[in-house]
Amino acid sequence: MEVSSLPISASQRGKLISSGYTSLSSLSSVSPSRLAQDLKISENEALEILKVASRRSGLDITDIGACAIVNGAQTAWDILHEEESSVRITTSCSDLDDILGGGINCKEVTEVGGVPGIGKTQLGIQLAINVQIPADYGGLEGKAVYIDTEGSFMVERAFQIAEACIEDMQEYNSFLRKDFQACQNRKDPKDFLDNIFYFRICSYTEQIAVINYLEKFVSEHKDVKAVVIDSITFHFRQDFEDMALRTRLLGGMALKLMKLAKTFNLAVILLNQVTTKYSEGSFQLTLALGDSWSHACTNRVILYWNGNERYAHIDKSPSMRAASAPYAVTGRGIRNCASNSKRVKMM
Repeated sequence: MEVSSLPISASQRGKLISSGYTSLSSLSSVSPSRLAQDLKISENEALEILKVASRRSGLDITDIGACAIVNGAQTAWDILHEEESSVRITTSCSDLDDILGGGINCKEVTEVGGVPGIGKTQLGIQLAINVQIPADYGGLEGKAVYIDTEGSFMVERAFQIAEACIEDMQEYNSFLRKDFQACQNRKDPKDFLDNIFYFRICSYTEQIAVINYLEKFVSEHKDVKAVVIDSITFHFRQDFEDMALRTRLLGGMALKLMKLAKTFNLAVILLNQVTTKYSEGSFQLTLALGDSWSHACTNRVILYWNGNERYAHIDKSPSMRAASAPYAVTGRGIRNCASNSKRVKMM
C-alpha cells in the first residue's frame, strides 16, 4: 500500500515520498525520531504519521517492525518450470541474443550501461519496438512503457526501427512462403508507435512518482510487457549532498521495479551511465551509482568499444555465464556486427 493513500496533509505525503518512504512497509521499522530527522519535522508530528500508517495497515503501533506478511511459497520444481517457460524479447542481434539466452528475459530487471554514443538508447528503443512483435513471429505481442529522464528518446528513430521490424517480418513470411498481406497480425509503423507509452521526467521526484505509479498503470494496461528507463541515473548524479538519502531512494526504486517485473511478468530494462572510479592506483570507468547499486538488478550488461567494434558483455547474471558478443547500430536498428563501424573508441 502506498503512502499516497494516507489521510495526512499533502505536504507530509510529499516529504515522505521525497525522503524515500513510498509504501507503508517502508515505515514499518522506522522510529519516530529517525522519521522526524529525515522529514525535518517535529518528533510528535512524525509519531502521528506513524500512528496513521499503522491504523491504515491494520497494525498496532507497537507491532510496527515486528511482523511481516509471508505468502506465495513455491517449490524449486515450480521455479524451474517457470524459468524454462519464460519468454524473452529479442534484441534483433542474434549474437547478442545468444549470450542472453535468447534475449531480454521477462520477470527480471536488466541493467544496460556504457559510455555515451555506445548505443544504449538505440537498444532501449529497439526493445520497445521488438516487444510488440506478434506471437505468430515468436514475439510477445505486448506494449512498452518508455521513461525518458534525459530527453534522448527519438520518435523518428523509433519509426525507422519499426519500419525495419516490419521488413523483417516480411522476410520471415517470404522464407516460410506465407502471404504477408493476408497475415492477421499485419502492422504498420504507426501501430508500433501507438503501443509505446512515453513519460518525460525532469526531476528525481518526478522519477520516483512515476515509478510508484507504474504498478497501477500496468494493472490497467495488462498488455505492457517491457518498461525501459533511459536512464535510471541522470537525476541522481546531481544535487545530492545526502548520499544516505540517495541510496535509500534508489533502493526503494529497485525493489519496486523488481516487484513489478515479477508480478506482471514483464521485462524491466534500466539504462545506466558511466563514471570514473579510483582503483589500484589509476582511474577506471565503471557504471554509475556505486557498488551498492550493482546489487539492485538481476542482470547487468556492459556495452563497450573494442577497437572499432561495439561489444556487449554480461557482467552479472544468476543464470547466464559471463560472455561477450559484438553488435552494430545500423539504420535498421541493433543488428549483428559489420566490419564498417563508423566510430573508434575505447571504454
